[in-house]
Amino acid sequence: MLRIDVITIFPGLFDAFVGESIVGIAVRGGQLSVETHDLRSYTTDPHRTVDDSPFGGGAGMVMKPEPLVTAIEALAGPKEPNRSARVVMLTPQGQKLDQNRLSVLSREQQLVLVCGRYEGVDQRAIDLAVDEEVSIGDYVLSGGEVPAMALIEGVARLLPGVLGNPESALNESFQGPTLEGPQYTRPAEFRGHAVPAVLRSGDHGAVQRWRSEQSMEYTRQRRPDLLRPPEGEKQS
Repeated sequence: MLRIDVITIFPGLFDAFVGESIVGIAVRGGQLSVETHDLRSYTTDPHRTVDDSPFGGGAGMVMKPEPLVTAIEALAGPKEPNRSARVVMLTPQGQKLDQNRLSVLSREQQLVLVCGRYEGVDQRAIDLAVDEEVSIGDYVLSGGEVPAMALIEGVARLLPGVLGNPESALNESFQGPTLEGPQYTRPAEFRGHAVPAVLRSGDHGAVQRWRSEQSMEYTRQRRPDLLRPPEGEKQS
């Protein structure tokens, strides 16, 4: 079972999310455990303060290091020498989350997800207690809760036994170098638009070839960057 602990100042945002859809299936099936932890519970002052004004001036507030490091170490232990959990902070400054990283994270025993807020997190908390920083895209949200949910769902569906058909996770966009192609279901015709004949032919080889061709064409049209060789490699 993968255990995920979420540090946030808005734990209530996760209440419905954890019980629904794929995440709920994984939790009920025993493949996943998700617990939220209110960062304010790790403060020591009467006002339960988690933020303060930035040194050097500037707009907004910065999350304080004391409660954050205390919370992380309570759940994952000190960063050195051998903590068992992987501590991930959700932030626009992090490395962009992709399917390969989700696959790696799904094989951890415990993840501690840190949801930032305000203008950011005191750098000392990151240096002392965070293992990696992750971003879900080149845009800014009000906090790390929605990115944390995206990571949780992306990881949950990769856990063994969660998806009804294991092949579902193998034949999707970003599992390989191409996007998944178009999908169809009943009725065979809808408002003058018919399902491609090959999909109704019963010829499994022809269907597979068609899907491969469509997958490549979708990728060329929508995400040609996925077909470019990695920087430093020559295309053969």
